[in-house]
Amino acid sequence: MAEIMTKFINDPQHITQELLEGYVLAYPDQVKLAAENIVVRTHPKSEDKVAIVTLGGSGHEPALSGFVGEGMLDCSVVGDIFAAPGAQRLFQALQLMKREAGILLVVLNHSGDIMSANMACQLAARVGIKVKQIVTHDDISAGIGADDKDRRGLAGCVPLYKILGAASEEGKSLDELVEIGERYNKHCATLAVAMRACTHPQNGATITDLPAGVMEIGMGQHGEGGGGQKPLVSADATAAEMVDLLCQQLKPAAGSKALLIINGVGATTHMELNIVFRKAYRELESRGITVACSRIQEILTVQEQAGFQMIMALLDDDHIAYLNKQSNAPYWTTIGK
Repeated sequence: MAEIMTKFINDPQHITQELLEGYVLAYPDQVKLAAENIVVRTHPKSEDKVAIVTLGGSGHEPALSGFVGEGMLDCSVVGDIFAAPGAQRLFQALQLMKREAGILLVVLNHSGDIMSANMACQLAARVGIKVKQIVTHDDISAGIGADDKDRRGLAGCVPLYKILGAASEEGKSLDELVEIGERYNKHCATLAVAMRACTHPQNGATITDLPAGVMEIGMGQHGEGGGGQKPLVSADATAAEMVDLLCQQLKPAAGSKALLIINGVGATTHMELNIVFRKAYRELESRGITVACSRIQEILTVQEQAGFQMIMALLDDDHIAYLNKQSNAPYWTTIGK
């Protein structure tokens, strides 16, 4: 269903172009537009280091371009609202990033992104561009133990950008970066909860209808359904249920070191996010799990959707070290405690 638009926008068809123009104007020392919808570092790293590239639709700001910067992404390829950018634009970005050290392309597991990435990598191979992919699949709403291909990519990609960016700055090879990234990827799980769906900013349409007093644990990146609707419960009850599901997936042992992020998705106050984090932290603590890296922030939003994503990852010591390295990406600073 469509709703009356209540957003500060101009022509709906120009949203992506205008938001990117505003973004690079605000942070000229960190980011610039290299071509239409291709955001790159203002001061690129040396070409003997692997480039870290990602792609995805707009409408999720600050993701994904907010994490372009020293120690994180080298390039973000931006699609229209909630849409993949297409293979040709991604191929253009891979040509811009071409280097002997190679390119690591981080792809969220959504059909459009996967299709664009596979086609662009085929085009890149024909002209001698060295590219490898990591596909993130942290959403566990498909069920505990579900196959990776059935799990969507959520905000768990963002700390991966930080890990890979820091490791690349250190001079790790393309193969080494794939190993570091897949080790994180294997032990990262995210679960989203919503109590109000988003609207599409170009037409006002909603994907899922959530009545007042109802929430859905497992809602997707754009408001897609997931785990089923149920009556809204307290912050503590919601956080405890989500931690339990994440732990069922990851099976952490006592003594494990974990990443814990509460990502607000657009219309939930930091007051609420802090309260949720408090309970989640204590739930992990009661299981003997140390929260080694943490934050409460909007890192990937879904317009005015109300709710949050809880991201948990079991970390090795090198992951912790990379997360604690400095970055100048506009929407990410050092994460350590």
